[in-house]
Amino acid sequence: MTPALRLLSCVSAFLLAASFASHAQTTRPWNNKQCAVVLTYDDAIDVDLDNALPALDSVGLRGTFYLIGSSPVVARRLPEWRRAAQSGHELGNHALMHPCDGSLPGRSFVTPDTDLSKYTVTRAVSEVRAANVLLSAIDGKTDRTFAYPCGDRQIGGTYFYEQLRQDFVGARGVTAGLQTAAQVDLANIDSYMINGQSGDYLVDLVKKAQQSHTLLVFLFHGVGGGHGLNVDLKAHRQLLRYLKAHEQDIWVAPMVEVAAKVKATQQGNAKPRG
Repeated sequence: MTPALRLLSCVSAFLLAASFASHAQTTRPWNNKQCAVVLTYDDAIDVDLDNALPALDSVGLRGTFYLIGSSPVVARRLPEWRRAAQSGHELGNHALMHPCDGSLPGRSFVTPDTDLSKYTVTRAVSEVRAANVLLSAIDGKTDRTFAYPCGDRQIGGTYFYEQLRQDFVGARGVTAGLQTAAQVDLANIDSYMINGQSGDYLVDLVKKAQQSHTLLVFLFHGVGGGHGLNVDLKAHRQLLRYLKAHEQDIWVAPMVEVAAKVKATQQGNAKPRG
């Protein structure tokens, strides 16, 4: 072999190894699949149990249901929530009273009793922890994630979740975006809020996550009605069918499992190299 061919062979081998290493780095956080998808459902409403949960169970997929501790649907249908947890779905924490910042524009729906801008940080933290006690009584678990009501993270300029970091594996926000495991902020995980978009739009988001090897989080409220923010049953079904048909390439899991994987990956990457 001539020196030129030997050099070309070495360069080719190096590039091939680098390609494999890059692919492994991008897919390893997602259980060696192309991407991760998390299906989240907010507010503990009847359609969670009537529509969303049966749809997930019918195709063997698991999601995260962010429960408001004071929701009458939690109290009235507690055995069904417990069965959902036993089936592998996560019961996430969406606070005790779902307080939102009433001082922001477009917040006329916020009542004086649930106005986060009038809370103290201590009150907000205490209510979130009280909701955790309730959820643990339902599912017997201690590991779970949090979702900011209305996406509001601050009280008087203070990020109240800073006092809750040890209580949760992660917290879901409302900023849309696709992120690699290294880019994910576990105190404010990106998500796409869905309200009226088509099934094609939902599937296209998944395809983008597959191509970019990123985390995609869907934020649903009503599924087939039941809330002012809604996804059509047909569109929701189309998304689930695509995920099921491509489960060999897409890791679909509750937020608590994906966040734990992201955390482990980030900590592993942060270890000093000897």
